[in-house]
Amino acid sequence: MDDLLNILKEAGQAAVGLFTFPYFYIAIALVWWHTRHTVTLQRRLYHVRLYGAMRLTLTRTASGLAVGIVLSVVGLGAGAVLNGETLMFVWIAMAVLALFRFRYVCLAYAAGALGLLQSGVEWAGIEAAQGSAVAEALRMLLAIDVPALLFIAGVLHIAEGFLVRLQRGTIAIPLFLQGKRGKPMGAYAIAGVWPIPLLWLVPSSSGGFTLPWAPLFGGDAAAWSFLAFPVLIGFSDRTATNWPERKAGMSGNLLMLYGVIIALLAVCAVYWSPLVAIASAAAFLLHEGLLWISRIGEAGKDPLYSQDGTGVKVLAVLPGTPAAELGLQAGEVIKKVNGAVVRNKMELHAALQLQSAYCKLEVVNREGHVKFLQRARYEGEHYQLGLIPAPDDDIEFVASPRSASIWQGLREAGARRLRNSPTMRQQEARREAELAAAEQAAASQAAAEALAEAERKKAEEEIGLPPRAAHVRMKS
Repeated sequence: MDDLLNILKEAGQAAVGLFTFPYFYIAIALVWWHTRHTVTLQRRLYHVRLYGAMRLTLTRTASGLAVGIVLSVVGLGAGAVLNGETLMFVWIAMAVLALFRFRYVCLAYAAGALGLLQSGVEWAGIEAAQGSAVAEALRMLLAIDVPALLFIAGVLHIAEGFLVRLQRGTIAIPLFLQGKRGKPMGAYAIAGVWPIPLLWLVPSSSGGFTLPWAPLFGGDAAAWSFLAFPVLIGFSDRTATNWPERKAGMSGNLLMLYGVIIALLAVCAVYWSPLVAIASAAAFLLHEGLLWISRIGEAGKDPLYSQDGTGVKVLAVLPGTPAAELGLQAGEVIKKVNGAVVRNKMELHAALQLQSAYCKLEVVNREGHVKFLQRARYEGEHYQLGLIPAPDDDIEFVASPRSASIWQGLREAGARRLRNSPTMRQQEARREAELAAAEQAAASQAAAEALAEAERKKAEEEIGLPPRAAHVRMKS
């Protein structure tokens, strides 16, 4: 009983320290920045937002706290040798990997890189002169508990996959993209960021408490303490050929499977050290495999969210609107409204005005079947029922391509204006009109000068003066 009270006391003190220092609040601020950026992008693309930034921040922070409690309980049985030297190597590994691809800024990649580097040093038997900086760096590298880092990375990916599945309704954001042939098309970004507060068992060199059990990682430490630190996890992907809820579900399942495999390999590496290199390589290769599977799933398929002139394709439905109450879904096609055939969003808006008290819709669902929907309309409701139609040629902005590095992301973040957008066409027409006006003015001026010269010559002939050229020769 005393041991349990000591553990709870230490855990409480560590938790107070976590929420006393600013690190966790910095993580929340980053979540807010991400959600705010998402809301700004939505307003730029289609002038409305699905959810507010503050609501998303609070929801993701609350879910992150709940997941952090569960993972901290898992950490009671795992433990890890985490210290300042290990965390320094992790940050260095992330910084180096970010030079190649920004998506490499991930604990799984950093732990995998450190594990491969550690195994390579041990296999090659690299040594350095005693007391040198290289020798000290090698000592710290060889002391890193790579299996523990891989285990933490694995359970964090399990949590990430769970959150992607749990919140797939709010992390699926409709986008306007530019297709390969320059034609706008609709798509979905599956993206979310969550702050996870963790309390993890680490060996204590002074003080601490004893445990009635032996943690999986951490060796034969006699005393233990809690290390409290926040972790920011996130996921990002895009789809133009899948329904958003299906894509989020598939991505969540793959993330959880990846996390389970890495965590199991890390546990096995405790009992058979050659598995450290295999687990480290798997952290890299399987993570890249997730990206490869996503790309293969998108390749060779027709976009689902593009207009073809036979109806109005629905890209998204705003929550809490008449369209949501009617049960409309992304990917469905509105064929008729109040008996009128609609082929574009202008005809849709005009047909909705035919009846001010109600609306009747003929819709082709995702399976190709026709369904009929009807609902009364009330004053103050959204003038287009709360729909975001798939983009047509009249849109002005599209989302920027996904960036490969942080610098490219800062330069191209958000949206960019299409070259054939209405604004660009107006500017081009204005420039052409100004050029034509300048050319016409120049032509008019030249014609006026020619007319004046002709009138002058005619006047000189009438008074009997010789031509100007002859007059000049006589004087000379």
